[in-house]
Amino acid sequence: MKIAIVCYPTFGGSGVVATELGLELARRGHEIHFITYSQPVRLALLDANVHYHEVNVPEYPLFHYQPYELALSSKLVDMVKLYKIELLHVHYAIPHAYAGYMAKQMLKDEGIEIPMVTTLHGTDITLVGNHPFYKPAVTFSINKSDVVTSVSQSLKEDTLKLFDIKKEIVVIPNFIELDNNKIDTVTPCFRSALAKDGERIITHISNFRKVKRIPDVIKIFYMIQKEIPAKLLMVGDGPEKEKAENLCQELGIAHKVIFFGNSNEIDRILSYSDLFLLPSETESFGLAALEAMAWSVPVISSNSGGLPEVNLNGFSGYLSNVGDIEGMAANALKIVKEDVVLNQFKHNALETANKFDIKKILPLYEDLYQKAINNTKKQIFFENKVTSNTGFTI
Repeated sequence: MKIAIVCYPTFGGSGVVATELGLELARRGHEIHFITYSQPVRLALLDANVHYHEVNVPEYPLFHYQPYELALSSKLVDMVKLYKIELLHVHYAIPHAYAGYMAKQMLKDEGIEIPMVTTLHGTDITLVGNHPFYKPAVTFSINKSDVVTSVSQSLKEDTLKLFDIKKEIVVIPNFIELDNNKIDTVTPCFRSALAKDGERIITHISNFRKVKRIPDVIKIFYMIQKEIPAKLLMVGDGPEKEKAENLCQELGIAHKVIFFGNSNEIDRILSYSDLFLLPSETESFGLAALEAMAWSVPVISSNSGGLPEVNLNGFSGYLSNVGDIEGMAANALKIVKEDVVLNQFKHNALETANKFDIKKILPLYEDLYQKAINNTKKQIFFENKVTSNTGFTI
């Protein structure tokens, strides 16, 4: 199949998922075209089956805000015609599904029918999409998609609750690319550079927005380090980072916390971690938790959104109510105090992550793509048949 993937090319979860999905599809022989405003961060190497097309938005004095949706829809039309693309897979309802629908309509006027799959990731529904300014456009874009998927059952339920959706929503969870030999391929890094012998390494990775409850991460660690020797690794950047650094100073633990900023060394960091903290207000899925579990790192998280679908309470880690700092710290200590217990949770975390291996999830997308393409062909056949029999098109 020839597939165009539209996504945000950033460190965020939806961009990572879209990129990894495209790369794995390419490895399976499909021709993949990434169409976005800059090269996705995980798209390091291009090969014969992977193509990247940049969307350029020309500046024009009349526009206070440059019309990215117009530029994207026009680029989609051009790329579909040039490369004979068979299917659009857009990640995020706005602006991508909206632009994708406009591209479909422009192509239809030229006699080209192409199906569009829209994947909902979270904030496009629960935060941005639910804003009164955008809600009608989001509802329209979802209902006009040929196929709609969500990354968790929780997100599907939120979407149906917040919007007047007429389409079926198929749940296809996020995934992780597991490689049994990947530990051996990581560039060697001395654990002693991060922590002393006997110190547990606790890690948090996010975009440091309020929804991640960064102060809770610091306070949970504060309680942990009072009981056992530990270091906290804070990976990512965002509006809450400076406040977090100040809180560490106030609590007198700045020397035990390392702030990395955005990093391309996530695998390295997780390979030395003993525990992952994710006390978020909500997570549509919890991809960061899954990435940690793929490195045999148990997770302490809130029980909000899709997290209970990923982090199995008492098995791969523990779940607590949002804001229950004391409970999360107590559960963390249950895991990391004793080596025997920690090793069992590490084993369980990896076992849980295996259920989300990309090799198990990818066929679900391939099957969905093929059905969407076949349904479009059937619709074209039906319309052509009606036209030939009646002399006009319905």
